[in-house]
This record gives sequence, structure tokens and C-alpha cells, in this order.
Amino acid sequence: MATLESRIPQGPLADKWTNHKNHINLVNPANKRNIDVIVVGTGLAGGSAAATLAELGYNVKTFCYQDSPRRAHSIAAQGGINAAKNYQGDGDSTYRLFYDTVKGGDYRAREANVYRLSEVSANIIDQCVAQGVPFAREYGGLLDNRSFGGVLVSRTFYAKGQTGQQLLLGAYAAMNRQINRGKIESFNRHEMLDIVIVDGKARGIIARNMVTGEIERHSAHAVVVASGGYGNVFFLSTNAMGSNVTASWKIHKKGAYFANPCFTQIHPTCIPVSGDHQSKLTLMSESLRNDGRIWVPRKKEDVIAIREGKLKPVDLAEEDRDYYLERRYPSFGNLVPRDVASRAAKERCDAGFGVNATGEAVFLDFSSAIMRYGREQAAIHGNHNPSDKEVRELGEKVVENKYGNLFQMYEKIVDENPYKTPMKIYPAVHYTMGGIWVDYNLMTTIEGCYAIGEANFSDHGANRLGASALMQGLADGYFVLPYTIGDYLSKDIRTGKIPTDTPEFDEAEKNVRNQIDALINNNGTNSVDHYHKKLGKIMWDKCGMARNEQGLKEALEEIKALREDFYKNVRVTGSAESKNSELEKALRVADFLELGELFAKDALHRNESCGGHFREEYQTEEGEALRDDENFKYVAAWEYKGDPREAVLHKEDLEYKNIELKTRSYK
Repeated sequence: MATLESRIPQGPLADKWTNHKNHINLVNPANKRNIDVIVVGTGLAGGSAAATLAELGYNVKTFCYQDSPRRAHSIAAQGGINAAKNYQGDGDSTYRLFYDTVKGGDYRAREANVYRLSEVSANIIDQCVAQGVPFAREYGGLLDNRSFGGVLVSRTFYAKGQTGQQLLLGAYAAMNRQINRGKIESFNRHEMLDIVIVDGKARGIIARNMVTGEIERHSAHAVVVASGGYGNVFFLSTNAMGSNVTASWKIHKKGAYFANPCFTQIHPTCIPVSGDHQSKLTLMSESLRNDGRIWVPRKKEDVIAIREGKLKPVDLAEEDRDYYLERRYPSFGNLVPRDVASRAAKERCDAGFGVNATGEAVFLDFSSAIMRYGREQAAIHGNHNPSDKEVRELGEKVVENKYGNLFQMYEKIVDENPYKTPMKIYPAVHYTMGGIWVDYNLMTTIEGCYAIGEANFSDHGANRLGASALMQGLADGYFVLPYTIGDYLSKDIRTGKIPTDTPEFDEAEKNVRNQIDALINNNGTNSVDHYHKKLGKIMWDKCGMARNEQGLKEALEEIKALREDFYKNVRVTGSAESKNSELEKALRVADFLELGELFAKDALHRNESCGGHFREEYQTEEGEALRDDENFKYVAAWEYKGDPREAVLHKEDLEYKNIELKTRSYK
């Protein structure tokens, strides 16, 4: 087989995407009417891809496990979407967005894909404004921007704290137009359970109707997987409860390489865990770090007094507060990248400065911003000698306009008013940079099978910068895949309809039915959640924010033993021929139990620290990540061989011809 690097086009970086589009094959509009494409997942990546492919003339089938595409987890994205528009005139450019993204990913991303992402980012904003997405605007009516972590410019476009929702509604509206035209056939409440390979090419999927339990066959000339990330392998994460790895894992087991599974993002600003009763965690947008200052008390006695309720955080004097990010990283302050901010919070809490009962929380304080905005508003209104009360009231209104729904959400969950007292936050699993390996065309190692959005690995290296997930999802769906998929489909214009009554479909359906029957008839004693929680604890304790060789080796053995116990003792109630939430969970957790082992294997093999992958053995004297570029400057793409721990490593060497490879510094 050709090397992975050979599937990436050569040539000057700035012209690569344009030249590539100029030389790939196209499909005649009349021929597009005879070609079918399946899109699995209808979030920002899948929804935008489905709408655009249908607009081009392809016949599209979409699949999602939700009751509507507009319930995809993309809806939960809060803070914004990056684009190199330079509306603020602060020095932003395509190259600077490219540089920030590669640096933010700790030099473990592919230059070509990241530059293309930066290049098309500006088009995304134009597309979404044309769709009617209500981005925030400045006083004069121009689109507003704010800053996110790891950058020195303001390039993030936003719609209050609901950016993902508004962008998804735009993509959903575009999808609905094509559904009404008959170009998209939408299969809601359907879950993909296997991919069908015919003569080495992806030719369809096996899906389960989640309402009736019926197993269905669907054929197409190409399959696009846009099913999101695998953060729920940790059980507790900011992902939706239903978010899963099944579609990605099924194609991995049929030949798609899985790249960098250990590159997982721990988001620094989430509502802390409150007890064993929780089934998910809640994100507080990174945009809050624009105006919120993160701190813990300087003295242990103050920490104890706050924990016991004897001292209110607002009563602690300024000199007794440790704004530790501003202290350690003066250039970027509270807007350091997520992996840096998360480790810094863990370090303070591990040292005994956590401010809640569990000792795992730090403060995110808006009082400085409220007073700053209040004084500015008072001056604007001609009040040059306002009282503190007037200043605070004016400032709170400004903050409410920027973050109102986020503050409201926090108060509903925690029952504390963040306008009056600092938020408590702590890092939590949020996003996965790893995923299915794809080439420049976004094709996996299975011919005719594509992976887009968070489902693939391609753009974020070892750490994603804030507001770049929405950018990648929409870039892939609106502006990359619709071009590149034509290069492959141009060879299928004479193929005709793909039949489903073939031995390959028979075999795939038989395997799905066998797995379902085995789970339904197992008659064990433990619930699915019992195993998911146990897996999550292993993953968090030994594959979480900090990892070490001993812990990872233990994780490998513990996950294997847990998986064996799962198949012996899990109990799945109900029937396979009807709606069955326990069966759905069991099928997903079965895949997580395999992925978890590959995750630990990948983390164990990578003897370095980079981005979200922090090995305790490899750190600087100051506790920062210590990369090993000589031995690990590559994408680790794993080939399935029947057992996760037997997976074979394929390396895609990373070349940096346009960026100087150096140690990340945000000081």
C-alpha cells in the first residue's frame, strides 16, 4: 500500500487548495442525478455536506439517531466560530489563523489541511450571513468579534452564547429545502450499525430503525461519516448523552485507520462534578474567559474558610487572590489554550487550593469586567461621577447582553448568581482531536468512505483552539467535501444503482443481528450504565488530564477485563423489535469498551507530552508539555487487526515547511 504521505498533494501551501480543485475530476450535472451519497450524522458537518451535495444534484440519504437534525450536538456549541476576516483591523490574516491553529495543536496537525481550513474560513461567515444566521453586531451594524484562547487577535464571530444552535438552524434550513425538493431523503431515529464494503469500496450501511427495531439496508456510491467525537468514552463529558463512536468504530473495524485516539480535549471551564448521580457535565463557554478572571485564594486558610462557608469569595481582598493564569502566562493571561488552562487548574487544585467541597474547582470572576464596562457606559451617558452601585448596574447590563444565556444556565444549575459571586469551574472532557484518518480529499483508507467534522482527525493536532470546531465542521461540509468527493464519484457515472441483495449486505446484516441477539439474550445482572461508569472512571483516572506509563498499562488490562465482564454479565432489558434505549446504549458502550483500549495503547506508545496528551514523565521543570519531535512528529494511524491491542501502527510523518517547529510558549 502507498504511504499515507503520498495521498497529500505537493506544491506551494498557499496555492495548494486552488491547484487541487483545478485538477481533480468533476461530475457532469446530468450524471449527478444518478449518484447516491449516504451521510451519517446531521450536525454542522453532516448537515452542511448533505445540503450542499443535494444542491449540486446528488441524491442524498441522511441518518441521525435524534428525532430531528436540529437536535444534533452541534447545537450545544456556545462561544463562536473563527474566521480570518480581520474586521477588527488587529493584524489577522489567513496565515495567522493557520499559524495559531498549528501552534495551538502543538505541531501535531497536517499543514496542508490546516491552511485550507484557514483559507475557506472567511467564506463560511458569508455563507451563514446569507442564510440569516444572527451573528452579533457592533453599534454601527458591522459583525462583531471576540477573542478566544491561544490567539492575540479577535477573530471569533458569535451569536450570544448560542452560536452552534444558530449555525445548525442555518444548515438545517438548507437541508429542509433539499428535502422538500426530494433531493435529500431523511432517516431520523436511525442508527448506523455497520458499513458495507463491496470490492473494496464503501457501498452502503446497515442501520437500525430506533422506533420499530427494524434492521435496514441502504446502498450508495459513497458513504460520509459525520457522527462527531468520542468524548463519552469517559462517561462524564460535556457531550450529549447519545453522542457515541459507533459509526466511526464500525468503519475502523472494516479498514479505516483510526488516528491519534489519545488526543482528547479537556475543556477548562465547565461546571464541576457535584456527585455520583450525574450522567453528564455542562460547558461554560470559553468566551467567558474574555471577561472572566480565573483565580484561587493565595492562602490555604482562606481556601478552607471558603469551602466551609465562613468566607465569601467576594470578601477576599485583591492581594489575597492568585490570578494564576495571569501570573504564569502574562502575554495571554486568561486566554491561554485549553490544554494549558486545564492543567494549570488541576495543578492548583492538586496543591490544595480548590474552592469547593470536593477541592476540584476554581473561580471565574466577572467583577472586574462588570465595573470596567460600567464606568465606560457611565461616561458614554455623561455621568462622570457615578456611584459604585450605578457602575455595577450598568456593567451587568453589558455583560448580560454578551453572555446572558450562559449566566442564566449557570444559575439554574448551581443556584448561585454569577453577577454577584464568582462562578466555580473545573476542567472536563469536551472534544476529541483524534478520529478517523483522512487524506486531503477527506477520504478514509476505505475507498469511497469519507469522514468529516469532529469524526476525522485532520485539523487540530493535539489540541483544538476554541471556536475552531464549528469552523472545521462547516468548512468540511460546505466547501471541501462537495469538491473532493466528485473526484471519486466521477468514476461511478456508469455504475448504476447499487443493489442491496448481495452477499456483502447479507453478511453485514447478519453480523449486526448476531450482536443484537447476543446482547438481548445475555441475561446478565448488571446494567449498561454500570459498565459505562466503570469505563469512564478508568479513562478519567488513567487516561485523563495526566497520564503515566504505569497507569496506562493498568488501564489496558482493566478495560480488557471490563469488556470481558460486559459480554458475560450485562443485562439488556426489553425487545430488539421495538424502541429500546438500553439496547442502544449497550451497542454504543460495546464500541467504547474497544475504543478505550486503543486509546490507552496510543497514549502508552506516545512517549512525549503534546497538547491534550500529557505524560507525567515528559514535562519541563515548570510543568509544561515536553514534546519529542525527533521521535513522535507523526500522525499515529492505527489499523484494526481483530483486537484493539493488536492494532498495527502506520505513521504519517508531519512536515513543517511554512512554520518554524519550536516549543509552544504562551508566556
